[in-house]
Amino acid sequence: MFVAHRIRLDPNNVQATYFARAAGTARFVYNWALSEWRKQYEVCKVDPMLPRPSEAALRRLLNSIKREQFPWMLAVTKNAPQMAIMQLGRAFENFFAGRARYPRFRRKGRDDRFTLTNDQFQVEGRRIRIPKLGWVRMRETLRFVGRIVSASVARVANYWYASITVETSDPPTSSAENQGTVGVDLGVKALVTLSTGETFEGPKALRFLLIRLRRLSRGLSRKVKGSRNRDKAKLKLARLHTRIANIRRDSLHQLSTSITRRFHTIGIEDLNVKGMLGNRHLARAIADMGFFELRRQLEYKAVWRGGQVVLADRWFPSSKLCSTCGYRLGELGLDVRQWTCPSCGVSHDRDVNAATNLRNMAVSSTASACGGEGAGPARERRVKPAPVKQESN
Repeated sequence: MFVAHRIRLDPNNVQATYFARAAGTARFVYNWALSEWRKQYEVCKVDPMLPRPSEAALRRLLNSIKREQFPWMLAVTKNAPQMAIMQLGRAFENFFAGRARYPRFRRKGRDDRFTLTNDQFQVEGRRIRIPKLGWVRMRETLRFVGRIVSASVARVANYWYASITVETSDPPTSSAENQGTVGVDLGVKALVTLSTGETFEGPKALRFLLIRLRRLSRGLSRKVKGSRNRDKAKLKLARLHTRIANIRRDSLHQLSTSITRRFHTIGIEDLNVKGMLGNRHLARAIADMGFFELRRQLEYKAVWRGGQVVLADRWFPSSKLCSTCGYRLGELGLDVRQWTCPSCGVSHDRDVNAATNLRNMAVSSTASACGGEGAGPARERRVKPAPVKQESN
């Protein structure tokens, strides 16, 4: 199993300058290789007898010309340009396999990162050794034990982070408690409503920091392009965006860890988040919750603890279905939070009823998988246990 630990670095000015130079080298080589790939591919269209562009050919080409044309590359680790071309090769493999879109050029300020192989760096306690630089302090120690595979150094809002990938044989967490099956209903007012009746409010970081975000955005728009004050305003805005993302991520990690620690089987619906964002009245609140990120964390943490996530069909009527008698309503508006079943007369809370239906769906699905007649309106989520990321916070 591959796990990655994202740790914030604490470099001095010289070390931060080296990181920026290495990230710039990786970005330049990636864009250069993408441009060369396009040129060679256009030539191959004219003459099909010529060899098609490949990652290995581009690496050989760069090694033959970099000392004469790009001597400044020698000031940073050799992994920066090499791994950039290898990442471009994997990007094209994913594109031709239909798993990703066509590779695009990297941009300064957005794609400031470079990758190191395990023979080019060393981790000891709260520090990491970077080639041609030396030891750099880390804010915390590496949590996972195993064979270190690689490390990626990236900048986010002028903060540098090292994402260290480790191959470990055992899951990093213990098994889940035996509290049975739970249904998880996602919403805007309450981020999560469990079938047990518990509700968890979302952090709503964007909502509470929106006034400050607007003020900094207006200040940035007033600055002269290319000025130092504009760079300072851009950095303040980026740090606020990073703070919002960190608050949301930390809350989702605590919530997903609590759910997967208590319950072995988790039933959750497959929401069309992209379609939901088309509602201009709810788009900001939905984006502030992080539905997909919560589901992603539940999936890989359930695998760590030996559990499973059962994903309901996108058209499963969790809110319209009576969890007591199975009666299905024809219409149920978003403003209706309480409703009474016309068949059995039971009064339902919309979110708790939906979570109960998701729990029943997960129970029937797992029972069918163990020898029942059918899988019902759900499918078991098959999750690859690697690679996954565990953020530092």
